[in-house]
Amino acid sequence: MRTGGKGTGGPARGNGPKRGGRLPASGAPKGKRPSHDARRSARARPRPAEEEVVRTEPTRNPKPHHPAPRAAGPRKPAPRKPPITEAPTRAEVKAVTAEVLSTGVQQLVVTPDENEMRIDRFLEARFPQLSFSHIQRIVRKGELRVNGKRADSKDRLEAGQTVRIPPLKLEQAAERPRSAKADGDTIGFLRSITLYEDDDVIVLNKPAGLAVQGGSGTTRHVDGMLDALTGKDGQKPRLVHRLDKDTAGCLVIAKSRFAAATLAKTFRSRSARKVYWALVAGVPRVRQGRISTYLAREEAYDGDQRMAIAEHGGEGAMHAVTYYAVVETAAQKLGWLSLKPVTGRTHQLRAHAAHIGHPIVGDPKYFNIQNWELPGGIQNKLHLLARRIVLPHPRGKGTIDVSAPLPPHMRQSWNLLGFEDAPYDPIVDAPDE
Repeated sequence: MRTGGKGTGGPARGNGPKRGGRLPASGAPKGKRPSHDARRSARARPRPAEEEVVRTEPTRNPKPHHPAPRAAGPRKPAPRKPPITEAPTRAEVKAVTAEVLSTGVQQLVVTPDENEMRIDRFLEARFPQLSFSHIQRIVRKGELRVNGKRADSKDRLEAGQTVRIPPLKLEQAAERPRSAKADGDTIGFLRSITLYEDDDVIVLNKPAGLAVQGGSGTTRHVDGMLDALTGKDGQKPRLVHRLDKDTAGCLVIAKSRFAAATLAKTFRSRSARKVYWALVAGVPRVRQGRISTYLAREEAYDGDQRMAIAEHGGEGAMHAVTYYAVVETAAQKLGWLSLKPVTGRTHQLRAHAAHIGHPIVGDPKYFNIQNWELPGGIQNKLHLLARRIVLPHPRGKGTIDVSAPLPPHMRQSWNLLGFEDAPYDPIVDAPDE
């Protein structure tokens, strides 16, 4: 007769399990084999040797696997980053660009220093060999594009934009080796004409006949001289506004990128007050007045450029406003005008003086009175002086207010006509807009 049934396991033989047998599940009575349900529940329980890690904070995009723990021992050094190379100088950029452009179309990226620069100024700075007429021609034909779109010469660029330049044939300027003596002479000359200087701004008394920037056939200019003032940090002083070659007087220079950007906004927002003195033919009937016209560039028969009175809405027409006041007169033949430009158009004062019938003495472009004889003792040179500049300091340190003396040829005329430097300038009462 059988005494054991299924699952009884028969009589116990010792305390251990049979070979090939299984350990009893926790809680099962000794000597009995656990049931099928008990064995399955035992397999589902976590093993006591392993602890479950529960995150208490939600995470974004959790990874399915945790990274392997770092092995004990010294930590490996992080790979070294490649050294930061210095940005190329402006001269290097110009040289490389000129070489590449001679072979085809080039895409130029606007640098942070060129942010908010007008397109024509951008081209003049990058390619001083280009004439103004050449720049206007490629813009007018639509060959110059910014980020793929046609652009106008007066449009302003933003850092990071791409400017498409058509193939240009540039004459490679011969580089002259610089010498310490030449730089010393240049620095000495600039110091001799400095009217004001601090850590951010220089105001020069630019002589008549000295160009502000280079151009066709112009090798000596203020912008080139500023290379001698380049600091140890590689920053070269920058022009923030311009004067005609034959105009003397106050010229503002920024000594740092920050000052250049701040002063450029000051001139653009018309927050800088400028006063000019001029000797004109005849005397205006209205002693104080306002001149408001539209000006546009025109190409003269000899290929030279000048500004002409234009109609509102005409091609390239820009609004120009100038206030004037008569300071003194000489027998109704000559008048001393104080001029205050509200806008800053090219040749604005010269074109406006000619427009009201009183061109500036010695002006080769705009003097339009036939059979007018120059009084004896007065030199046939442009009698126009950037007399005074008043503008807020770029770092908020009050106001910069600088005046320039009369240049030698104007001083000679003033002495001859009996004019004395007026202690009061009537133009100060003119509006600023």
